[in-house]
Amino acid sequence: MESTDLETVEAMRAFNRFYTNRLGVLGQGYLGSGYNLTEARILYEIGARRSVAAVALIRELQLDAAYLSRIIKRFRAAGLIETTPDPQDKRSQIITPTDHGIKEFEKLGAASRVELAAMVDNLGQSDRERLKAAFSTIRLLLDPSASRNEPAVLRPHRPGDLGWIVQSQAEFYTAAFGWNSRFEALVAEIAGKFLANFDPAREFCWIAERGGTRVGSALIMDGGEGIAKLRLLYVDEQARGLGLGRLLVEECIRFSRASGYRKLTLWTNDILHAARHIYVKAGFVLEAEEPHTLFGPQENGQTWTLTL
Repeated sequence: MESTDLETVEAMRAFNRFYTNRLGVLGQGYLGSGYNLTEARILYEIGARRSVAAVALIRELQLDAAYLSRIIKRFRAAGLIETTPDPQDKRSQIITPTDHGIKEFEKLGAASRVELAAMVDNLGQSDRERLKAAFSTIRLLLDPSASRNEPAVLRPHRPGDLGWIVQSQAEFYTAAFGWNSRFEALVAEIAGKFLANFDPAREFCWIAERGGTRVGSALIMDGGEGIAKLRLLYVDEQARGLGLGRLLVEECIRFSRASGYRKLTLWTNDILHAARHIYVKAGFVLEAEEPHTLFGPQENGQTWTLTL
């Protein structure tokens, strides 16, 4: 195992120790319920689904069949569940919660929410946003298939979003293309002007979220004389290939038309092939281009226009 892999593994183990101790999952009764962690998880799955096959629990929770059988027997004796033969698999059973089982499920859920809320009670809003983003990032990195079909949600900007735009774009373009700090300064200048002069009737900022994590952005700014400017289009690497860039551009076009602009313009660089492809597909026309070294390396800047 390489040293970097070992460091990652040790960091994960340290977090697991911290989190299990914090939640008290190694104790005799999870959340003071009298159920251990595995029993509580099984009860949660049964209560949430209202009907589940035993083979599905074995597969998804990676349980030993004999161990699950013993837990099901105890749950049935306690009046928490009822079982019937599984018509799809003679070796399995269909498990459904009783009224008593549903009450226990709801009690566990309420206790869990209270405990977790207490953990974050002393955090400010910005720290809570960071925490949500961190959990989402862990899930996306370790199990991308689990969120592959999770849709992106577009929303208006909130406090802190423009700062995220500056940071995410500066980090990406510096790493990907070797652009210097003048690019970050330009993005910060655009973001600052947008916030300082924001006109909600003529301007808009879209933030794309997926699983509670910001993954994209686009701005429409008033360029004067009936011209709208599309600024700071960005899609994070984890959300590329989902059509999110196209969706953001379509929203920019729709908003610009509804706001009465006659033209929509944008400035980009020809090295950004995916973005240029979106603009061409949307009907933008290349109006001008010129070489520059604004961000360090030699690039070719382009101005594109769409008549609305």
